Amino acid sequence: MPTRSARTLWAGGLQDGSGQVELVSSGAGKFDVTFPRRAAEVAEGTSPEELIAAAHSSCYSMALSAEIANAGGTPESLDVTADVTLAPDPAGGFHISKIKLTVRAVAAGLDAEGFYTAATAAKNGCPVSKALAGVAEVELDAELI
Repeated sequence: MPTRSARTLWAGGLQDGSGQVELVSSGAGKFDVTFPRRAAEVAEGTSPEELIAAAHSSCYSMALSAEIANAGGTPESLDVTADVTLAPDPAGGFHISKIKLTVRAVAAGLDAEGFYTAATAAKNGCPVSKALAGVAEVELDAELI
């Protein structure tokens, strides 16, 4: 299996410094990052948490598509949002305190219970979910529409 790479060049301290994240493997882009913008209520540029959210929502979508098929259903469309929350860590610094996965799906051949079983299996089995297992709260809001 392949290895994918991203690179960040950073200059300066935490509060006055800045960096640029480059998606090296795909060449999909370069994104400016700073701590003040990372911690701001309104996003002005990307952040590590947004990049984690992108990774989690896309990975979960793929895993859910497979789980629906494994359960005998046919995935037609999946709308997945991952919300990643940065918070002060009681032990010092910051941590990811919560991730919420919200999915609205159209899938043939499954009832609501079968879909929720597939959605939960995808939450537990997707590689990014496994990598983020240290996050204390990972919430799933899954609905078959």
